[in-house]
Amino acid sequence: MSSTDTAVTKTDGLMVRAFKEALFAGVIALGMFILYIGVKTDQNINNELIWYTRPGLLAIFVAIAFFGRFAIVAFFAPWAKARKMRASLKPASLDAPKPSYFKTHFLKIALVALILYPPVILFLVGTQGSLKYVDNFGIQILIYVMLAWGLNIVVGLAGLLDLGYVAFYAVGAYSYALLSQHFGLSFWLLLPLSGIFAALWGIVLGFPVLRLRGDYLAIVTLAFGEIIRLVLINWTDVTQGTFGVSSIPKATLFGMPFDASAHGFAKTFGLSMSSAYYKIFLFYLALALCMLTAYVTIRLRRMPIGRAWEALREDEIACRSLGINTVTTKLTAFATGAMFGGFAGSFFAARQGFVSPESFVFLESAVILAIVVLGGMGSLTGIAVAAVVMIGGTELLRDMDFLKHVFGPDFTPELYRMLLFGIAMVVVMLFKPRGFVGTREPTAFLKERKAVSGSFTKEGHG
Repeated sequence: MSSTDTAVTKTDGLMVRAFKEALFAGVIALGMFILYIGVKTDQNINNELIWYTRPGLLAIFVAIAFFGRFAIVAFFAPWAKARKMRASLKPASLDAPKPSYFKTHFLKIALVALILYPPVILFLVGTQGSLKYVDNFGIQILIYVMLAWGLNIVVGLAGLLDLGYVAFYAVGAYSYALLSQHFGLSFWLLLPLSGIFAALWGIVLGFPVLRLRGDYLAIVTLAFGEIIRLVLINWTDVTQGTFGVSSIPKATLFGMPFDASAHGFAKTFGLSMSSAYYKIFLFYLALALCMLTAYVTIRLRRMPIGRAWEALREDEIACRSLGINTVTTKLTAFATGAMFGGFAGSFFAARQGFVSPESFVFLESAVILAIVVLGGMGSLTGIAVAAVVMIGGTELLRDMDFLKHVFGPDFTPELYRMLLFGIAMVVVMLFKPRGFVGTREPTAFLKERKAVSGSFTKEGHG
């Protein structure tokens, strides 16, 4: 048999295997989506529950699974294998390639871009048009960056799996909402107070879980988050229950309110009255809080407490044998991470002007933890990139009306954001199993600082 015939046989075998796997993927997709996508329930004019099928939309999802799997097996996988083979055959270079200018100065470029973001948006779409881009994309993403960086201290540095992080977010939000309403305290006083209150609750959570690790720790922290949410729902005399707390006072700039009064921000600077100025102020405030979170995290990592967190993450038994007090190490990790969650919560309350228990469900904790994992645990840059991709991507769904031409006029893109969020997580984990940034630089090094692979870090060699 000639080499040509052998190649043709291999190609035919590959196509047959690709078709079989694609068919199997289509059947699995049909079974998964037949009720979720293929059937929709609604209420008629008599308030009766009715249901109807959507075979066209179901067929589109099954077709995507079928052709996607076929393309991966038949074309992408062989190309990736050949590319890897070619790379392995290249002679190793003695001189490591120099990183590009963009990679070297990525953080500086990103910071400049964030500072220029509001004025550029203001120039492009006008004052009122900038509201959506500054608030929904800018402020929303920065809040999740702050939350993810706070959770990174607990999960990424100390290695303590926390599924109830949203509880500290809620404590900060309700602390600001209630104290500002009933005692008239200003935002600038309540911002640090909310962080302190959340840190105290972090210590309260830390004490019962000192002896727990792994799955048991995750279950207890999950229960703690649910307890806080149930307290917010049932303590109606204070929290107003499911009605929430409304008319929360806004933040001010050196005592200058963002309203239509004579001494307000707009009248003082001779500007037309618009809520966009308040959103831009909140954007820069959120950016400053994120920078504070990053600075504190970096400084703490270089201090003995930060190295104790990393030692605790790698091996708790070895950590104890070195004489490190694991009790105080765990409590400081919980308290520090909770403090930044409290900061984010108070900022959220000032931004929304309304808080309710529905904003602090377990799904929020899951999203924040997913951002930390996808970005690369312990990596501030990777986590920020993951927050931009995941939160910004889900917000973009609200503007994707063109999807209705593909999936039908009844298709509402934002209702499927968690489905797409899960698909994106699976894709990222397949191609970047260590997160967007799988390497990190150790805080302690001998003679030369070298990046350490995420795989070595996980195994305890970093």
